[in-house]
Amino acid sequence: MKKTTSDKPATTVADVLVSELESWGITLFFGIPGASSLPLVDAVRRNQSARYIVVRHEETAAMAASAYNKFTGNIAVCLTIAGPGATNLATGLYDAKEDRASVLSLNGQVKMQYGGPGGIQEIDQDAFFRPIAVFNNTVADPAMAVRLLTRALRYAIAGRGVAQISIPNDIQGSPLDPEHCERETCIPSISVAPTDESIRAAVEAIDGAKHPVILAGFGALHAADAVLDLATKLQAPIVTTLRGKGILPDDNEWIAGVHGDLGTPHALMLVMKSDLLIACGASFSGHTGIPPGKQAIHIDIDPLQLGKHPLAVGIWADCAIAIPRIVEQVRQREDEEGRQWLAGKKQEWHNRLNQEADPEAVPIRPPYIMKVLSDLLPEDAIISIDIGDNQWWFGRNFQMKRQRFAMSGYLAAMGFGLPGAIAAKLAYPEKTVVCITGDGGFSMVMADFVTTIKYNLPIIVVVLNNHELAMIRQEQREERYPPYGIDLLNPDFAAYARDAGGAGIRVTRPQELAEAVEKALQMNTSVVIDIETDPKRFG
Repeated sequence: MKKTTSDKPATTVADVLVSELESWGITLFFGIPGASSLPLVDAVRRNQSARYIVVRHEETAAMAASAYNKFTGNIAVCLTIAGPGATNLATGLYDAKEDRASVLSLNGQVKMQYGGPGGIQEIDQDAFFRPIAVFNNTVADPAMAVRLLTRALRYAIAGRGVAQISIPNDIQGSPLDPEHCERETCIPSISVAPTDESIRAAVEAIDGAKHPVILAGFGALHAADAVLDLATKLQAPIVTTLRGKGILPDDNEWIAGVHGDLGTPHALMLVMKSDLLIACGASFSGHTGIPPGKQAIHIDIDPLQLGKHPLAVGIWADCAIAIPRIVEQVRQREDEEGRQWLAGKKQEWHNRLNQEADPEAVPIRPPYIMKVLSDLLPEDAIISIDIGDNQWWFGRNFQMKRQRFAMSGYLAAMGFGLPGAIAAKLAYPEKTVVCITGDGGFSMVMADFVTTIKYNLPIIVVVLNNHELAMIRQEQREERYPPYGIDLLNPDFAAYARDAGGAGIRVTRPQELAEAVEKALQMNTSVVIDIETDPKRFG
């Protein structure tokens, strides 16, 4: 006999899990519903605090959840079905793994009796997620559901990574009394204080250096004031990684810019002549390009990062805790000559960027696009950037004020820009949210532009449309290969945006660009600005 709604148990495993997440302030879910996750999806529907953002592809769900943590430090949930729904999460969850973003993935699984070979949409999800997750398990007993969920949250927070739980459909719908559930204790955040010995060693090394330089990475973004205090007391310049760009406004007197292939020449000069780097939340990636012989004080909340680069001192600590203690103890310095030198080099660089921003060139040059965006985007805008040439130009030419941005860092996954913008608008609905992407990256995920319309999440998508994979062309050129396989046959992105229910503006001449951006900023809907641009970097 078929059960009616009134026959269903008042409280199920799914209900209890969604309620447990709510008690931890976790109420945002991304995914696509399906047979193996229906009890969980219905529990979200019936929880007044929960919100389920149904996307068009699970990769978007995982990238958005990763971006949400990067922007806010809070956890969002991927909620998908067994099999293909789970496997489609892989790229976005790998982005979270590589960038140490905390994400919870709740995946449906086929009913217990259908597990194993031959089951429809059944795979060994524990095996599949093992390389990705810091915690990975399947709920086989309703009585263990809450304990496993709270354990997963503990691992996601403390391990700063992906926690995955698969739950068979019949387990999700099983009755469960929350009062009889065992829980593990989760802590909302992790901070690490430095030892007195490490602080003394750092102070001694800094006081003994003649030309210290501060290297600020993504891990120091929450400690911006402390980094500035350190720079001011030491009269030391600050160079940043790409992900650390914007820790302070680019016009701050101590900011020398990004270090690396797309960085400023004076950032490179400062690092080369320095006798000590004070690395704050930076990982010494190949893209940052710090010379391997440079001695460094390295402050990082992840002890496994310490020692990747030759160390004068390694400090296992949160930058926001360690840096103020160093500031208290280091000696005050004066370096008016160094300050004036940096000011002069910054002015030279600013002049160079303005010269590159040709307001007459057709097709429109990327430096001009970045200049217009730098001039017009609000100081508190939230920016999600994609991977590719658009990222290169953003890192090099965009002048940060007090904006925040996120990207796919170590995985460098194309298609991150739009999901990141969706997450940003959900996190900061009152702010202007901008996605800067290329035609290659946008076309990977463009189906989810409709998602921004469906959920009234107005964002601005700036597409650098050069009809090719321009970054790959550059890589082929550097490796002495002819360009091949990089040409793109694109639709009319602006027309697509209009057909999706938003707004679309096509820009082919530089004189049209500022007006298009200003118009988009005034709209209360999602907008695609499709900019016909030049794939060549210089010349």
